[in-house]
Amino acid sequence: MPQRRPTLAEIAQEAGVSVPTVSKVLNGRLDVAAETRRQVERLLEQHRYQPRRHRDDRTVGLIDLVFLDLGSPWSMAILDGVEEVTHEAGFGIVVSAVHDRSRTRPGRKWLDNLQARNSDGVVLVLSELSAAQHAQLDALGIPVVVVDPVGDLAKDVPAVGATNWAGGVAATEHLIGLGHRRIATLSGPPDVMCSRARVDGYRSAMRDAGLAVPDDYVRYGDFLLDTGRTETAALLELPEPPTAIFAGSDQMARGAYGALFDRGLRVPDDVSVIGFDDLPEALWATPPLTTVRQPLRDMAQMAARMLLDLVGGDRPETTRVEMATRLVERSSTAPPKG
Repeated sequence: MPQRRPTLAEIAQEAGVSVPTVSKVLNGRLDVAAETRRQVERLLEQHRYQPRRHRDDRTVGLIDLVFLDLGSPWSMAILDGVEEVTHEAGFGIVVSAVHDRSRTRPGRKWLDNLQARNSDGVVLVLSELSAAQHAQLDALGIPVVVVDPVGDLAKDVPAVGATNWAGGVAATEHLIGLGHRRIATLSGPPDVMCSRARVDGYRSAMRDAGLAVPDDYVRYGDFLLDTGRTETAALLELPEPPTAIFAGSDQMARGAYGALFDRGLRVPDDVSVIGFDDLPEALWATPPLTTVRQPLRDMAQMAARMLLDLVGGDRPETTRVEMATRLVERSSTAPPKG
């Protein structure tokens, strides 16, 4: 049985240096001390470590698609878009999830498995890699493209997102235009870029309309139904509950529906609700959900095409793409009572 090739992390640990330092040595960077370089080169030679391939080498036809979790129609829309592009190009997909929503990075075992199966590239969805993981993938010649970045990325890492700030503005302005003044927002984790952008858009629209935003009117969760329900329940306990809710996802909007129903309140007669995403469930809701459409399938397709370009040795014309959102009016929003 052939001996397993050591990972960069294992070589770095043996050398007593970081993975990025080993990556620098592999890539011929000059910003490594001479003694450190000699030590790392000795270990690379001792372990007969070879970088996976150069970009002009033959590909194996396999892409890794990594989600924060897979338990939502949102994830399925992304998967569908990526699969369509990769299928046409003759590539297969390995799908995995971080699972633990308290962290957004896949663990070391995932990276070892990725290296073992010789994947050609990685699409990260609402998840991220550490600097060391990026360095190891770079040393292995495995490109990465991100859909909906969690935070700031290095300039050379391509990313595809949506106009989240503009979507937050459009949703809030729609409610203001109907006559609402007490408008609350539910959003995802405060440390996730798209979540912050939607809340910032909401705040901007409220400020431009001269409307106050009480601290209790801005609620954070995880974009999922249960937190939409619990945070809406908390809003309804306030001395002055909102007459309208802008939810940062369709699932949170569905959760808001549930909390309102539990209290005998009706949408939109008592409280207007607007979502974000325009998943199929938005149309099936009762009443059908007014929402901000982000083109998830198009975003996924764009990310897959960018990745395949990188696998083929071509750099994308731009490393940052934001696709337009638009308001879709249905029956869950109406003027406030009285």
